[in-house]
Amino acid sequence: MSVIPGSAKDLKIGRYVMIDGEPCKVVEIQSSAPGKHGAAKMRITGISILNGGKYTLMKPSDADIEVPVIEKKTAQVVSVSGDIAQVMDPVSYEMYELKVPEELKNQVEAGKEVELLETLGKKLIQKVKQ
Repeated sequence: MSVIPGSAKDLKIGRYVMIDGEPCKVVEIQSSAPGKHGAAKMRITGISILNGGKYTLMKPSDADIEVPVIEKKTAQVVSVSGDIAQVMDPVSYEMYELKVPEELKNQVEAGKEVELLETLGKKLIQKVKQ
């Protein structure tokens, strides 16, 4: 599993965190003031980058968290069939079949370059390069 340790207090909106085994992009952080004895509590809300689900993590601010290792790559679209795009890695020439996200359906075409996110052995199309 490609995760690295981190600290809850270092999280910021837009960063990534593992919540319930899902790599999530942090969209909201709420923290309560620390009491007389103890650390502030944090409520971290994230949107899964793999399935779009909303997840919440409750932790003390000094708690350890897992941060997913996310690689950004580019790939060339070879063909599109329905909502599946066949893409090729320009470095290794590997071919993948990836689902085209709903919001990119009319932009992904053969010959265009796309930006991929790769984490936990899964790849997904993030955006179309111009």
